[in-house]
Amino acid sequence: MRLVTYRPEVSAAARLGAIVEGAVVDLARLGELAGVSLPDSMLQFIDLGPDAVKLTSTLLDSYRANWPLGLATPLANVKLLAPIPRPRKNIFGIGLNYVEHVAESSRTLDTSKDLPKQPVIFSKPPTTVIGPGDAIEHNAEITQQLDWEVELAVIMGTRAKRVTEADALQYVFGYSVMIDMSARDCRRAGQWIYSKGQDTYAPFGPCIVTADEIPDPHSLDLSLSVNGVTKQSSNTRHMLFKVPTLIADISAGIALEPGDIIATGTPEGVGAGRNPQEWLWPGDIVHAQVQGIGELRHPVVAV
Repeated sequence: MRLVTYRPEVSAAARLGAIVEGAVVDLARLGELAGVSLPDSMLQFIDLGPDAVKLTSTLLDSYRANWPLGLATPLANVKLLAPIPRPRKNIFGIGLNYVEHVAESSRTLDTSKDLPKQPVIFSKPPTTVIGPGDAIEHNAEITQQLDWEVELAVIMGTRAKRVTEADALQYVFGYSVMIDMSARDCRRAGQWIYSKGQDTYAPFGPCIVTADEIPDPHSLDLSLSVNGVTKQSSNTRHMLFKVPTLIADISAGIALEPGDIIATGTPEGVGAGRNPQEWLWPGDIVHAQVQGIGELRHPVVAV
């Protein structure tokens, strides 16, 4: 399934939906029609566990191409929000997780040229999250080096504590797209959270594709362009630490809970790694996509 959080109208409350053949199906109303209870928020849906995915998929199939009046709205007529508009806790970010990105970062940033022996983990606060089409803020008083990073996002489905790599993917709810925005000149004594944790620095969406539709998260093309010019183009098979390793490593000391998000790192091609270096400025358009999931397009605006 392709699950979204959306508003059917500009002033309407956020709803939980599924994208089916160009339409957004309201899941809470779908449940009402079938005599079962389905929530109207993504986090509540994730909390229900794997059985909710199977049940909802069956219900969608039963009505497909014959939606009752008011159940489905054309995708073009809704406003998509971030799939999880307000995560319960910080996003887990993974740094230096593609070999070529390690090399380019060592040339221009204060990072080592040696490959990490363990995942490099940082975090982004819930307030960084914005949804499809929302503006990325450029505060010239804070940064002159606003940079881009396209990433595959992993959304946890069940609580994971000290899990093995062999079992790790069983705990995944689904996958999405994230742009890890970074103010390269805001790193402080090697600390990354202020650089990567400012408001609007985690564009997220447009949907969550459930894990059953992506059996191998390490075979997905991902790319990013600025003003129509491709800057990053790679495949998730080039991750240094694969998704099961990341889940096992984090959960060894920090419990991963339903709805937690892991941004799995970015390939080469970031602005800081270019010669000469390139940065984002107000008026720029950032476009990111991950194969099988979808795309994000965001303007950069001055604040």
